[in-house]
Amino acid sequence: MKKLLVLITCIAGLYGCSMDSGKNASDNNANPPADGFNLSGSDAKAIEIADRVIIAMGGRKGWDESRFFTWNFFGRRSLWWDKFTGDVRIEFHDADSLKILININDNSGRVSKNGAGMEHSDSLSRYLDRGKGVWINDAYWLFMPFKLKDSGVTLTYVGEDTTEAGAAADVLQLTFKDVGNTPQNKYHVWVDKSDNLVKQWAFYRENDMDTPNFITPWVGYQRFGKVLLAGDRGERKISDIAAPEKLEEAFFKEF
Repeated sequence: MKKLLVLITCIAGLYGCSMDSGKNASDNNANPPADGFNLSGSDAKAIEIADRVIIAMGGRKGWDESRFFTWNFFGRRSLWWDKFTGDVRIEFHDADSLKILININDNSGRVSKNGAGMEHSDSLSRYLDRGKGVWINDAYWLFMPFKLKDSGVTLTYVGEDTTEAGAAADVLQLTFKDVGNTPQNKYHVWVDKSDNLVKQWAFYRENDMDTPNFITPWVGYQRFGKVLLAGDRGERKISDIAAPEKLEEAFFKEF
């Protein structure tokens, strides 16, 4: 399962509450693409499906109004995210009891290892870089459907297919340009025709590959605050998902 832990391509700005997935996508005019989304190079059908996904998951307004999220990534580490400020707290479940507090907007932060704060600038910088990379990866595994029209993304309609679970789906392709840690990656995303939710994805390490490095389900949707999220990735699970109404600012500043 090492392939499941590949650092996922995305930018560091993960920035919807109708549950009627049958709504016309034209109702979702408040879901503009992010600056830098390849609108001219993306398929109109793929964009329309992506907008239906956002509506099904709670709508753009619900996503924009959701501030705090916390989750456990495959039992390896726990994360807390203040989407409005960019503050992230990461606690690793390892022998070093590593804790990283980072603001993903300006890369400032603090690090604690074995209960001791890290002061050396080179070591601190290295661990903060690691923390940001971890957040990029772990957040994308949970929030990817909200990033279908993100900066640097080209969205293409691949065609109709069925998921490994047998659901009829439309398949979207995501490729990237000049964004993230690994812009050469490619993804295929299966959107269930019955409810407009992402039910499966495939990862390609290189965008010219025909065979994916892995395919996993994307199931187990539940409502968290104003949006739907899913944590079941087959053999691995994103657990302890929550969208608390409040987290104290000090939580992101102090060990």
